Amino acid sequence: MVNQVVTEIYHEYPYLWEKFGQHGRDRTEEDNYHHLDHLKTAYEMGSVTFFIDYTDWLNTVLTARDVGTALIIDNYERLLRLLEHSDLEDSTEKKVYIEFLQQALDYLRTRSE
Repeated sequence: MVNQVVTEIYHEYPYLWEKFGQHGRDRTEEDNYHHLDHLKTAYEMGSVTFFIDYTDWLNTVLTARDVGTALIIDNYERLLRLLEHSDLEDSTEKKVYIEFLQQALDYLRTRSE
């Protein structure tokens, strides 16, 4: 899933290659593993707040590095789409992941208005 998201992002936004190069692509891949790790931890804790706090921190760090909130939103939307079509065994876990990602997207959208 991570590889597909990163490949799609770099295909959709080729300027990222020029701006950040391979190092940026590697960091995007690493970031997506962190997104999923934090999503899983939030699920295990039963706390969307944990994931929203992570998302807020992520937005602060990445916007300071000249990665706009719109790109984070795009990334989360791609994760959401792939999760919706995934064959995750636990349907409850999948449902919560989707719900938490959607709430994080809503949070980011209100921050970028």
